[in-house]
Amino acid sequence: MKVVAFNGSPHQEGNTYHALKMVTEELRAEGIEVEVVQVGNKAIRGCTACGGCARNQNEKCVLPGDEVNDWIQKMKEADGILLGSPVHYSSIAATMKAFLDRAFYVTSVNKSMLRHKVGASVVAVRRSGGVTTFDQLNNYINYSEMLMPTSNYWGVIHGTTPGEVEQDEEGKQIMRLLGKNMAWLMKLVEFGRGEIKEPEREAKVYTHFIR
Repeated sequence: MKVVAFNGSPHQEGNTYHALKMVTEELRAEGIEVEVVQVGNKAIRGCTACGGCARNQNEKCVLPGDEVNDWIQKMKEADGILLGSPVHYSSIAATMKAFLDRAFYVTSVNKSMLRHKVGASVVAVRRSGGVTTFDQLNNYINYSEMLMPTSNYWGVIHGTTPGEVEQDEEGKQIMRLLGKNMAWLMKLVEFGRGEIKEPEREAKVYTHFIR
């Protein structure tokens, strides 16, 4: 089994990296392969709402010049997906959000590519805005019919300078338990595959409120 983790921080080894590392150490201890992808320091354009990915049905965003399509394939091949972001104005870092908007829309309109994979989120923050950012990350997971492990508190850890999150004892426990629960859930899914029938995928129903 494999997890791909996305680091949405502009700092490659900042506190978001350390938070992801705490989770992935538990995954690796359970024999799960982990790949960490650095997103936050890349030049990623936002979604242009062109609808090309839905029309083409080729599992690709039509925008050229970045690594989003490569990352989409990593998500497709993985059994679990871990999202990490710092907090910018009580929200997801902009580059990370641009990636998530494009990647999760492509995977949704191309036969729900992430359906029933295991997904989790972590956030690193100096002081405030962690829970709102955590909620925003989880929206992508929920929309995709993924399965979400939990911890004993929201997946937020606190620190300012790189590595300072190592002093947040409660935050460290949150990350550690999330890793253990994510590994356990992934194994349940793997062992149940073929033994328990999955619910059938339904085509998305779109309704708007202008009559």
